[in-house]
Amino acid sequence: MAERSSRREPTEPDAFDNRFLEEAVRIARENVLRNEGGPFGAVVIHRGEIVGRGANRVTARPDPTAHAEIEAIRDAAFRLGTFDLGECILYSSCEPCPLCLAALYLARIRRAFYGSSAEEAAAAGFLDIFLREELSLPPERRKLSLRRVESAACREPFRLWSLSTNKVPYQSTF
Repeated sequence: MAERSSRREPTEPDAFDNRFLEEAVRIARENVLRNEGGPFGAVVIHRGEIVGRGANRVTARPDPTAHAEIEAIRDAAFRLGTFDLGECILYSSCEPCPLCLAALYLARIRRAFYGSSAEEAAAAGFLDIFLREELSLPPERRKLSLRRVESAACREPFRLWSLSTNKVPYQSTF
């Protein structure tokens, strides 16, 4: 369940509440001290309350997608019972990597605040800068070989989805 706060969520578009960033940093620090993953922490806020917490669990799980922001988004979505976190704000101890940035968009989160930069993460040995550079390259110049295989069978699930009357649309509406 969500934690109550005596203060209300900021209503101004650029309002910032340092308590929530401090909580994300506390989560990151404790994660390192417990040796449960990388030095990253995040919280998701809904109406002034923390509804999701996440710490990097990449090495502890092991799961290469268990980043703090993604863990916090998963926690918030579960607690709120929705995949649409458009009314939420995310606070992260570090600038979101491309994976986490994509997760913010998919969750429809429209505001996020962070502490450390991608450059600081890279200086500590993380791939943030490399990933940003790779994704800015044309696909044929990237280190990952990604090739399309033409297949009618692969289009069948999309056809079924298009015809379904029971689907719950979840594409982002930015």
